[in-house]
Amino acid sequence: MISSRLCRCIFFVATAAVLTARERPHHVVLITIDGLRWQEVFRGAEEALMTTDKTAGGGVPKGSLTALKADFLAATPEERRRKLMPFFWGTLVPAGQAFGNRDLGSAARVLNAEHISYPGYNELLTGAPDPLITSNVPIPNRNVTVLEWLHGRPGFAGRVGAAAAWRVFAPIINIGRSRLPVFVTQQHSAPGTVSPRITELERMMDDIPPITPDENFDAFVYYATLDMIDTLRPRVFLFALGEPDEWAHDRRYDRYLYSIQRCDRFIRQLWEKLQADPEYRGTTSFVLSSDHGRGVTPEDWIGHNKKIPHAEETWIAAMGPGVPALGERRSVAEVQQAQIAATVAALVGEDFRAAFPQAAEPIADVVRGPVVK
Repeated sequence: MISSRLCRCIFFVATAAVLTARERPHHVVLITIDGLRWQEVFRGAEEALMTTDKTAGGGVPKGSLTALKADFLAATPEERRRKLMPFFWGTLVPAGQAFGNRDLGSAARVLNAEHISYPGYNELLTGAPDPLITSNVPIPNRNVTVLEWLHGRPGFAGRVGAAAAWRVFAPIINIGRSRLPVFVTQQHSAPGTVSPRITELERMMDDIPPITPDENFDAFVYYATLDMIDTLRPRVFLFALGEPDEWAHDRRYDRYLYSIQRCDRFIRQLWEKLQADPEYRGTTSFVLSSDHGRGVTPEDWIGHNKKIPHAEETWIAAMGPGVPALGERRSVAEVQQAQIAATVAALVGEDFRAAFPQAAEPIADVVRGPVVK
């Protein structure tokens, strides 16, 4: 029989461990996957787009169709989506929440009128659409992002950063004003201002032709993120992936699907890295979304703008300490991309709307658990 004194000791040790865990600073990684449709997230690969048609279809090379179907098709949407995004559906959603499956009465959407990337990322990072941002022209953002604001808060200075595939993130975050450390495609840092690993990645980007002049492969962003986690030790970090949007614009449904699967793997590997690190283990939340939706027909799935129907439809997911494990949401009120900024801040114990009342409220179900500054 265990003595009452031993029982009290066990109780006090357990209580101290819980309190210590709650008192440890919280961390958030905000992950964006440019142009990833909710249809693939919740339904998996779409067989109707697995065609060789280069004008009104998937543009898949004929010799790749058999392998593509074997890799991604299955009898049910649940099986297909798990093949496409095994970490998202096997770990993240069961431990957290996912919004945006319109088949189940869960809608997510952007509020800006343009349904393209700069307006979308501005809305996502500042909490409100800006009617003056109507294009992807890389002008410095006049609005303060949640990243910049947190960087000025006690306990966050020098511990907020970003790595992004799209080089326009530099003006979106307004690095000239915010002074945030940001890794983007085709950047060339001054000697001694970045780590040797980042310098090496920058050299490699010069040697490997990018997908477009403004965007390189997501592998560069992933490895930059790993390095910046180790050197910066961020409290809040933006990990912005981009390949799915580029391959969709190129009408290559095969490359679009494989890039989504690769994004899922990068996210899993990042989660595993953080869970193996004593500072981040048990104190880190992931928040995921896209910047816009896309068309839904074989003709227009490649595009997104205010003239393409359904391009405002998107999705949001989150998991981590304090995020109730409600899984795939159904029959719930619509969530909006503008809510992400305040949600990120709330997960690290900060009130973004106190500084920017025009920003949307955080997603209540995501942040209703206990959080620690």
